[in-house]
Amino acid sequence: MTILASEIRQKYLDFFRSKNHAIIPSSPLVPENDPSVLFNTAGMQPLVPYLLGEPHPLGKRLADVQKCVRTGDIDDVGDNTHLTFFEMLGNWSLGEYFKKESIEMSWEFLTSTDWLGLDPEMISVTVFEWDANAPRDEESAKIWENIGMPTGRIAYLPAEDNWWAAGPTGPCGPDTEIFYWMGEGKPPRGSNVGTDPKNWMEIWNNVFMQYNRVDECTLDLLPAPCVDTGMGIERVTVTLNHLKSVYETDLFVPVLAEIRKIVGEGNYDERSARIIADHLRGATHMIADGVVPKNVDQWYILRRLIRRAIREAHKMGYEQPFTGGIATIYIQQFSSIYASVADNSEKILSELKNEEERFGKTLKDGVKEFEKIVGGFQIAFERSGKKVTQIAGSKAFTLFDTYGFPLEMTIELAREHGLMVDVVGFEKAFSEHQEKSRTAAAGKFVGGLGDHSDDTIALHSACHLMLAGLRKVLWDHVHQAGSNITAERLRFDFTHGEKMTDEQKKAVEDYVNAAIASGLAVSITNEPKDQARASGVEWSFWEKYPDIVKVYSMVGWDGTIYSRELCGGPHVENSKTMGVFKIQKEESSSAGVRRIKAVLIK
Repeated sequence: MTILASEIRQKYLDFFRSKNHAIIPSSPLVPENDPSVLFNTAGMQPLVPYLLGEPHPLGKRLADVQKCVRTGDIDDVGDNTHLTFFEMLGNWSLGEYFKKESIEMSWEFLTSTDWLGLDPEMISVTVFEWDANAPRDEESAKIWENIGMPTGRIAYLPAEDNWWAAGPTGPCGPDTEIFYWMGEGKPPRGSNVGTDPKNWMEIWNNVFMQYNRVDECTLDLLPAPCVDTGMGIERVTVTLNHLKSVYETDLFVPVLAEIRKIVGEGNYDERSARIIADHLRGATHMIADGVVPKNVDQWYILRRLIRRAIREAHKMGYEQPFTGGIATIYIQQFSSIYASVADNSEKILSELKNEEERFGKTLKDGVKEFEKIVGGFQIAFERSGKKVTQIAGSKAFTLFDTYGFPLEMTIELAREHGLMVDVVGFEKAFSEHQEKSRTAAAGKFVGGLGDHSDDTIALHSACHLMLAGLRKVLWDHVHQAGSNITAERLRFDFTHGEKMTDEQKKAVEDYVNAAIASGLAVSITNEPKDQARASGVEWSFWEKYPDIVKVYSMVGWDGTIYSRELCGGPHVENSKTMGVFKIQKEESSSAGVRRIKAVLIK
């Protein structure tokens, strides 16, 4: 009997609800205030402020299903386990219970016949060995022994296996990982616990956040130890159904069947089909969460996924539009789970259609450019008698970066002309491009603050006032579509289809400066989400917030409310120190989205 991923998802939430955990909604894929990643790559990332001690509106016990994207292993997608988009089941204790309760609850959920009912004899665990910064985690090992785990199935592994951190700094700590035997029969005595991926599949990771990493050599104790666990839905579905691949689960079977139908049985290639299924699943969720195809940051990743999927279809001999049909299956699959997918179904299909059309054109343009390169070789040969046998890496990268040509396509075309491609040179050009991108992104929070300096905080407060001014001047179709704030300036994207007039820009400036001059007070209240929304509190992604939300109100000395938004702060204490607000530039950002760059002059 097949166990559906939706059943596992619901059982998990029901179990932790029974253990007095508040169920919180998934945050969008794009993190609000994290400079280290383009997407949320783990369930804990949106909760970092609470792991560091900030109280959560819904209490100290939380559970959710978080949408995640990891692209570091994109070249491995198509094997049995790797995915770009995945869902992470997670539960947290924010300074309440710790190792004992966490391990006991995990064991109950996994082995109790009321829940997943896994065979205890098929389970093994690993714990943190030790290193120069932190001691051996004998406490977790003892808890496992007391539950009934034989010592032969408890392994101590080094930090690279059993220490978890979201980045080079921030909350971190030892973890205990739980594995399930996927080999034949029962696991033999003395089997290689936790380091034999062929037979042991990791299904759950319980992280014990005891420390805050300040730098490479400094770990400070957190104010209260926290628990952060992560269990991938896809892997657990594989485990419970005794399958060999995530692509054999109900999450992908209907999509692969549709791809087989589209390209035809004789043209079907399993790896290409898996790449298409994975990439368009990720693209569907990225677009639902506000990402559109461009050539930078998250938008570039989205474009790369869509175009790689199209290329895989071309490799199977299919060159007609197809992405919308695949996305429709995912929309049906996820609409009842994530409001962002249901609410943006038309946008998902529209963006995929547009990108498919754009890539069709760039493929033709890229072929023309390739032919120019080859033609140049022929001219050079006629003039000098020197035969060129290799396409330079820089030229191959131009085909990739400008025309969206995957390297493999350039190699295939080159082979047809008796040429090779300087792959090492391509990789060097690509690495230099990535380094420039990282350098450009350094010091900024994607969609948020570059730092917490006084100047940045002042511009953050100005950003809220500006949005309120835009909605007053341009009307209430205006919503935030992205922001980037440094100590020098703010950059703010908002939904609006026309260029602003000078009069409109002046009216917004006047609104912000009047608010600043009024001696604003910033207050924070916890309110029911439905009540906050009904009262006019501004925000774009309501579905990402729990039932109780934090509302930041900016009120003048005379009681005038200048701004009410959901926000994570921080804000100025006295607006009169902010300076004079000035819009420097207003321009198009993308279709239906405008961008403002503004400063505070002191």
